[in-house]
Amino acid sequence: MHAAVDLGASSGRVVLGRVGPDTLEFHESARFSNGVVPMPDGLHWNLVGLYEQALAGLGAAVRETGGELASVAIDSWAVDYGLLAGTDSSKMQLLGTPFHYRDERTAAGVEKVHRSVAFEELYRRNGLQFLPFNTLYQLAQEGLASHADRLLLVPDLLGYWLTGEQLTEVTNASTTGLLDVHTKAWDTELMSRLGLSADLFAPVAVPGETLGQTRAELAPLLGGKQLPVTLVGSHDTASAIVGTPLSTEDAAYISCGTWGLVGLELDSPVVTDASRAANFTNEGGVDGRTRFLTNVMGTWLLSETLRTWEREEGKSQDLVGLLDAAAHVRSDAVVVFDVQDERFVAPGDMPARIGQLCTEQDLPIPAGKAELVRSIVESIAAGFARALSTAGELADRRVDVVHMVGGGSLNALLCQATADRSGYPVVAGPVEATAIGNLLIQARTAGTLSGSLEDLRELIIRTHSPITYRPQS
Repeated sequence: MHAAVDLGASSGRVVLGRVGPDTLEFHESARFSNGVVPMPDGLHWNLVGLYEQALAGLGAAVRETGGELASVAIDSWAVDYGLLAGTDSSKMQLLGTPFHYRDERTAAGVEKVHRSVAFEELYRRNGLQFLPFNTLYQLAQEGLASHADRLLLVPDLLGYWLTGEQLTEVTNASTTGLLDVHTKAWDTELMSRLGLSADLFAPVAVPGETLGQTRAELAPLLGGKQLPVTLVGSHDTASAIVGTPLSTEDAAYISCGTWGLVGLELDSPVVTDASRAANFTNEGGVDGRTRFLTNVMGTWLLSETLRTWEREEGKSQDLVGLLDAAAHVRSDAVVVFDVQDERFVAPGDMPARIGQLCTEQDLPIPAGKAELVRSIVESIAAGFARALSTAGELADRRVDVVHMVGGGSLNALLCQATADRSGYPVVAGPVEATAIGNLLIQARTAGTLSGSLEDLRELIIRTHSPITYRPQS
């Protein structure tokens, strides 16, 4: 048995998995909340609380398995970090409360970085699309950086608290903007130009390495055990792509949750002027693969819309019922808007922002809830379709099928709309691709499984039944 600690922007959980040559079974052992903490100086994460909940979840997993837990591993969202200080590497202190990537402080950081290094050069060096919250932009506005001795990204920070060991897993390191896209090593010359000390960053490690054993003092919380902590694709999208049963060489993927990560798995990065202009990124994947993708606004628009209605009406909203009502609204009868507009990034009143955009562009404002939900779904699907087409062109691939995984794969209306607007069949599932990818790499590291990513994905194909949506219009 293996335990995957999977941390998302709104919740975290511990997933227990039993994995073997013909077995892939898993279930959620613990779930806990996560989210934005608004403080006087901006938006933050409660990472200490998240660690506490993850530790409790691991304790529950140990009890559930009767102590037969072979290993644990952590994946989470990218770019955010904690800063540590201290001379004893095993007992460093967290400085401040880590910022949330949606905090507005990074706007000024973008300008500072680009004054030192133009974006064109950055792209040649790190291969990353422009996102104003990438780690290097956050660090340009980080008041505590000069007091810190170590920076650890979120999953590496929690791994450090579990083991006392400090490493930076490569798939998450690749999202910082400070990793060389070709060598997969820290770009120390770029760090120097940005006024960052290379000593701030822990050594880079790859999935399949063992970070260490859980600290002895944690044993009473873990059934008296010290557990191996394995490095997997610690960027949740990297694990999700491992857990995506790509069925052809030209298959594309959409890892759909808060964001829709739309792209292709490649053997090498695509760092061209055209890919830079299209805002495509080259992030590190497991086994040295490249995740060539772009971020498209995902179900965040729907969830924030529902939260707005809940605040206004003082009652919960029925997403399933709203999607059912939206399915009866004709797709050509609603406005399709640009989901990539920057006004949609921060939390807030999405219906009002969508109405504002429609007014500015002389578009009809959706008349009711069902119309607005259908408009949002069709707009997300249109964004996915554009990204799929562009990915194929830039990588010289003839996309023939799209695999949608993550929570968005449960949204039948979105899957069908994506098939209709892209012209490709959409194969939906598994929903739990991230946890599956995490568990598969743990099992391979433990020797239970072997082979390439394609071999691991064959196990998913044999044990799971996806749903295929074919273009209808």
